Amino acid sequence: MQEPLLGAEGPDYDTFPEKSPSPGERTRVGAPQNKRVFLATFAAVLGNFSFGYALVYTSPVIPALEHSLDPDLSLTKTQASWFGSVFTLGAAAGGLSAMVLNDLLGRKLSIMFSAVPSAAGYALMAGAHGFWMLLLGRTLTGFAGGLTAACIPVYVSEIATPSVRGALGATPQLMAVFGSLSLYALGLLLPWRWLAVAGEGPVLIMILLLSFMPNSPRFLLSRGRDTEALRALAWLRGADTDIRWEFQQIEDNIRRQSTHMSWAEARNPHMYRPILIALLMRFLQQLMGITPILVYLQPIFESTAVLLPPKDDAAIVGAVRLFSVLIAALTMDLAGRKVLLFISGYAMGWGPITWLLMSEILPLQARGVASGLCVLVSWLTAFALTKSFLLVVNAFGLHVPFFFFAAICLASLVFTGCWVPETKGRSLEQIESFFRTGRRSFLH
Repeated sequence: MQEPLLGAEGPDYDTFPEKSPSPGERTRVGAPQNKRVFLATFAAVLGNFSFGYALVYTSPVIPALEHSLDPDLSLTKTQASWFGSVFTLGAAAGGLSAMVLNDLLGRKLSIMFSAVPSAAGYALMAGAHGFWMLLLGRTLTGFAGGLTAACIPVYVSEIATPSVRGALGATPQLMAVFGSLSLYALGLLLPWRWLAVAGEGPVLIMILLLSFMPNSPRFLLSRGRDTEALRALAWLRGADTDIRWEFQQIEDNIRRQSTHMSWAEARNPHMYRPILIALLMRFLQQLMGITPILVYLQPIFESTAVLLPPKDDAAIVGAVRLFSVLIAALTMDLAGRKVLLFISGYAMGWGPITWLLMSEILPLQARGVASGLCVLVSWLTAFALTKSFLLVVNAFGLHVPFFFFAAICLASLVFTGCWVPETKGRSLEQIESFFRTGRRSFLH
């Protein structure tokens, strides 16, 4: 049986020894009284909107280009598989760069930097007159998506209070799904070049809004910028909120650890255990097949005997995913993360929760590098699946990959029961302190 994080005894749990807040102070610290944290979250997750939009861009575009009269743009089956899968290679490169940029530039500036390859990628695809421009555009938008996938969940988790971190932690996936739905809906109205032009809008709005938002107080404190961190936390929580206890929590936790993780520290169970859990969650999430299904959603429907047009079916799937993620966002802080992983489908469980848990359980001093590593593993796995999906379907039929995805879903249930912790209602410092005790009971 899982033991609670809160209320445990012993020095390892004395996370903030100086002074505990009174009940009134806990209420003021935990209550989401300030709407600015929601504004900062919205500004950041616009990057996830662009990610979701770019990920499924090929769904309506591949059928259009397969029937194109332009010989330079007409796609063969092999070219279509590359056009669909090269996005994931770019995303893997973005995750790799996040291992450096997340801690070098900080979470906010890394998200803002992603706007450069994203805008360039959309411009290349909008003006493409050859297959190489399509591939390069997909790679650049994939790079931006991989970078934001590593940075945005960390940024959101570090600025949110425990009482709303579950709901806000689901917003990256919510916006990614909304981005995908928007692409499917626009695909019913716009030609493929104008779909790329439309993708530029959210990128520009994101960089404009983020320029007015603060950086993560935890990141600023880890860089010795205490005054700036205090100012950022005060802005996020509001002028009427007593932030002294929360600021002391973060400050004490950072003082007890070095800025960067050494190889000797990496061998410590309280370091490698949460990193390993996060890596395996991201690996299993992709093995469930969500990326190739979304990338080739319209071609999949074209190969089945559905009643509605494939474009309409793709839009319906996008709407159902959005509704499911919205339910997850509203219930995650009530039901808990682990319960939803067990009882719900991908869009309510393994979609939003794996990203949230990754940002919650990774130790602070390894959070930037480890989140990038998780994204790298995730998108390399996605590339292998996406590149081979059409080839397997053409050789063996559509049922073979879906039987494989079903088997992975069953394996994921076992993994969830044995290894995934429940983090509902705990601060990031309390979660990290619990892992530091080395108690295996936490993982059951």
